Amino acid sequence: MPERQYDVVVFGATGFTGALTAQYLSENADPGTRWAIAGRSRPKLEDVRERINQPELELIEADIGDADSMRRLAESTRVLITTVGPYINYGEPVVAACTAAGTDYVDLTGEPEFVDLMWLRYHEQAKASGARLVHSCGFDSIPYDLGALYTVEELPQGEPIALQGFVRAGGTFSGGTYHSAVHAMGRLRDSVRVAKERRSQEPKPDGRRIRGIQGKPHNEPAAGGWVVPFPTIDPQTVLRSARALDRYGPDFSYSHYLVAKRLPVAAGLAVGAGCAIALAQLKPTRDLLLKIKDPGEGPTPEQREKGWFKVRFLAKSDGRELLTQVSGGDPGYGETSKMLAQSALSLANDDLPQTAGQVTPAVAMGDALIGRLQQAGIRFEVVK
Repeated sequence: MPERQYDVVVFGATGFTGALTAQYLSENADPGTRWAIAGRSRPKLEDVRERINQPELELIEADIGDADSMRRLAESTRVLITTVGPYINYGEPVVAACTAAGTDYVDLTGEPEFVDLMWLRYHEQAKASGARLVHSCGFDSIPYDLGALYTVEELPQGEPIALQGFVRAGGTFSGGTYHSAVHAMGRLRDSVRVAKERRSQEPKPDGRRIRGIQGKPHNEPAAGGWVVPFPTIDPQTVLRSARALDRYGPDFSYSHYLVAKRLPVAAGLAVGAGCAIALAQLKPTRDLLLKIKDPGEGPTPEQREKGWFKVRFLAKSDGRELLTQVSGGDPGYGETSKMLAQSALSLANDDLPQTAGQVTPAVAMGDALIGRLQQAGIRFEVVK
């Protein structure tokens, strides 16, 4: 890559999560890292710069509706972080600019349709330009993708592995996250169609079997309560890493669950999710859902301080059971901004495997990112 002016740029730094990511970089960027923040409004960028007490930090004006500004932005940096969502509405111009410039890209999307669509449109181009397009570098899907990798690496090589992931978390969410979720629920038909098209084109691993298993609600002592299938983007990310990396063995399966301590709570979660999905299908009711929370709203520092997450992985391989855990603080914002920033810093500064195109966090950064997150306070551990 030709010399760039910056190592890392945060695009969308005036938004809630973007500002938290800028704050994290201001306090934790590797020594010597050249970084900047970008967005549409210079006055708002100046406000962020003042809030994070970085008077010398450079500001870049860029707008997804202005292709020339996006080209200049992508060409100015080695790694571009974008927090501008919903990504299905605002993400593609950033992916396109990074692909053309050979610039590494990271986001925090949890939108399966967007990820599949970007693979269909830009994966081959990015392989040619050398750009690494790494989606879902926040709470979606870092704890699960890297937690699965960490667990697999604790097991013997060359053996079949059956892995289950169990998610428990406490915290609140921002208006931007809420709007992304409602838009994704309202586009399920499009998401299914795009996923089918990707499956028809994506090569499968040679001589290895990789499977997602839906699973059923049940009481799981290893998880600490009742568990219900949790069909987010996260199991898709885990399975893509497994298809790409031989270390996951000749026969790998994964199922993904949300944990509730009591059966009525688990049932209520399932019913609530079903109702929200149904309401999101029609524009009038979807618009009502979107009015519940404004995109700019976010939890207070006091609310974020109380947030937490624990993801347990139960693996069965070669007659052995292994239980591991990934845990940390506020999942949606404190830890997400940390994961996102450390992903970008890893791409910019670490000695990583040679990859290009759309790749998962485990494939692009793997053990290097696990090490960074451990040093940053996110725990990866063997429970038993």
